[in-house]
Amino acid sequence: MAPSFEDDGDSLYNFVVRDGNGVKGLVDLGLEKVPEQYIQPPYERIDKLKASSCDRPPIDLSMLDGPRRSEVVELIAAAAETVGFFQVVNHGVPVEVLESVKRAAREFFGRAPEKKAVYRKGVSPSPHVKYGTSFVPEKEKALEWKDYISMVYTNNADALEFWPNECREVALEYLKASISMVRKLIGVVMEKLGVTLDESRIDSLIGLKMVNMNFYPTCPNPDLTVGVGRHSDMGMFTVLLQDGIGGLYVKMEEDIADAEKNGEWIEIPPIPGALVINVGDTLQILSNGKYKSAEHRVRTTSTQSRVSIPIFALPRPDEKIKPLPQVVERDGVARYREVVFEEYMNNFFGKAHEGKKSLDFAQINSS
Repeated sequence: MAPSFEDDGDSLYNFVVRDGNGVKGLVDLGLEKVPEQYIQPPYERIDKLKASSCDRPPIDLSMLDGPRRSEVVELIAAAAETVGFFQVVNHGVPVEVLESVKRAAREFFGRAPEKKAVYRKGVSPSPHVKYGTSFVPEKEKALEWKDYISMVYTNNADALEFWPNECREVALEYLKASISMVRKLIGVVMEKLGVTLDESRIDSLIGLKMVNMNFYPTCPNPDLTVGVGRHSDMGMFTVLLQDGIGGLYVKMEEDIADAEKNGEWIEIPPIPGALVINVGDTLQILSNGKYKSAEHRVRTTSTQSRVSIPIFALPRPDEKIKPLPQVVERDGVARYREVVFEEYMNNFFGKAHEGKKSLDFAQINSS
């Protein structure tokens, strides 16, 4: 019989967070119901029955190199301007790499707890590799039902030395191919803004690259929990690989094609071989709000564990982020102030997930 942890929140926190057992460690004990620390308030829970599934077809990126380029540019820009997400195929990341990286993630999270815990913050052999659970558990009122390992890319040698054995080579290949795609996407969205960025500026805007592997164990009460709470991502773009189980939801802030869906949560169904692209806060700021970072969250499931592998393309910590002058001139007003990205990042990680409130750090109030 599994320990309940019901009367001792500290012991659960220590078991899951400090000792590195994670949510998977709880589930492996034979958990029959969700501990109180994971029960979300009703307004944060995800009602699967009330959400519809996104029916937008994926965008074929190979068409950027052909006679229908302008059509694809319009599709990408329209998605970035409204909901802040789209799916892509023929993206240049080999399908066998995608399958391998999913297998590697499952292999890593299948390790014994003590073999994952060696990567906890403070004991990891590298400050750029961190194993953890939830988002910022010390600041959350309700914990998220997720374990993860985060790997910051500095150079090939460090990745091959310090990233976990199961995933280092394939994660590196996945990262490099994805970043090549991100550079193309930046070119597309800047083209639509009438802005040309030189290569060194693009390098700075995606100078911090991170691969995360997320693991969402089966949950006895999915309706009471979330895998990840409502949030937008910090960077330029996020590239997300889903497995076939599903559970990703995006908020339809401003769907011009269907105004009735404004504010509705839409599930993004997994498409074999496709990658999900999220617009991040940095691109929203640079575009002065024309492009929208995607507010999204993740549901848990009682039937199968789930993995997802996002790549975050972020500015260098010392990069100054503000609306592009050409866009401000056209708009007549700057909606965001200049921020040093490291300060933006510290603010983002200093609070629990709460929708798109991270953007308030840079927002200029009109009042």
